[in-house]
Amino acid sequence: MGMRLNLRLRIFLFFCLLAIAGLALAAGAMAFGWFRAPDVRPTGPFLTAFVVFGFLNTGLILVVWLLFDEHVAKPINRLSAHLRLRAHAGVDCDVTPDTAQYLGDLAPAVDALAQTVKTAGSGDDTKQLSDDHARLVALLSEIPIATILLNAADEIILYDGQAAALLSAGGTPCLKAPLAEYFDLSGFAEAKSRLSAKTDCVSFALHASAQGAGQNAKLKALEGGGHMICVDVETGAVARTEPRPLVFDFDLINAAGTTEVSTTPLSELCYVVFDTETTGLSVEQDHIIQLGAVRVLNGRRVPGEVMDAYVNPGRPIPLSSTKIHGIADADVADATDIGAVGRAFYDFARDAVLVAHNAPFDIGLLRAAEAQMGVKWNHPVLDTVLLSAAVFGTTQEHSLDALCDRLSITIPVQDRHTALGDAKATAEVLVKLLPLLEARGFVTFGDLIAETRRHSRLLEDLNA
Repeated sequence: MGMRLNLRLRIFLFFCLLAIAGLALAAGAMAFGWFRAPDVRPTGPFLTAFVVFGFLNTGLILVVWLLFDEHVAKPINRLSAHLRLRAHAGVDCDVTPDTAQYLGDLAPAVDALAQTVKTAGSGDDTKQLSDDHARLVALLSEIPIATILLNAADEIILYDGQAAALLSAGGTPCLKAPLAEYFDLSGFAEAKSRLSAKTDCVSFALHASAQGAGQNAKLKALEGGGHMICVDVETGAVARTEPRPLVFDFDLINAAGTTEVSTTPLSELCYVVFDTETTGLSVEQDHIIQLGAVRVLNGRRVPGEVMDAYVNPGRPIPLSSTKIHGIADADVADATDIGAVGRAFYDFARDAVLVAHNAPFDIGLLRAAEAQMGVKWNHPVLDTVLLSAAVFGTTQEHSLDALCDRLSITIPVQDRHTALGDAKATAEVLVKLLPLLEARGFVTFGDLIAETRRHSRLLEDLNA
């Protein structure tokens, strides 16, 4: 139980114990003197002396605790936060002697260690690897073949720009989504049955789940499990649209099957981080006018899996709101209503944990429009305000700007107060908070919810 208390609270309780112990010793000493007196003595002076000592002793200990808290406990917390940020989130924080000036050489020693780790992790090999990765992605994205890689559970672990056009016929392209959500698997299953050690590649017709012509495709088994599907887009079935990055995550090759979310490790969950811009600040009376979202998988934001849409609220946008987000009536005049955008977002967020900054507001707006969307928003929910409180404590500021500043995240000025810009910033916050949370012992989603509920005085927890 004591190990769950933070350092400052434990120190405060220690000084409380000192105060109580001092009073107990004073009471015992006075009682001993009173009983040892040769004659019967009045108790009044003894009680007065005890009360005076109690006030003075408690006041002295309070002053010492305040000095100790300010110059020892708080600096230790700051140093540990700096170390956590550098070790788990890659945040380059400055540790100066003033950070812990009363702790001797501790602050310079922490800074020296952090600088050594930073130097070791910023070599030329890392840059070369990043450059090679970018070249490979650019080359593969230009090959005129739609490519989809699947793991052993027939979940998508890679798709290119051409494959994204194929997948879009059945819904929003997403990593870790089952192939069955996009295509009729009868031809795929028959092709798998024809694969053997002697036949490493077979042809088959790939049909979309929706009605449509089949695509000429080839199926190949991957070493270690899983399959690769290739479709020749030059056969006329798929028109190439705007350039789209190659989207992949090879950590999904050995991904475990879907389990109960409360027992699922945080690193294995899929997160959809979103933000809204609205006509005002009332969940009951105002409406969404822009919705932006990105996906986070395996602790990384997935490039290419983005949603950004204007929403026609069916009412004028107040000038006071336009001054904040810059969205006027003309911007949403040709946009669809919240019913269509909400259904598209529901499809984008399937089987994911919804994440938002100050989530009760954004989730409340979605739930208020459930009837128009024809869906129920009962996804698991995380709020980065509560996650920040779990990592940095409730006494810190937890606004999005404060979090970005603390985690060395830059929001371009033109993106601030846009739904997609704030969603991207919140996603970067989440990516850096997840390893910090795991390092503090919150390994599963259930662990994290139990902790965030301790901070419910900050914000309502939305997980039933």
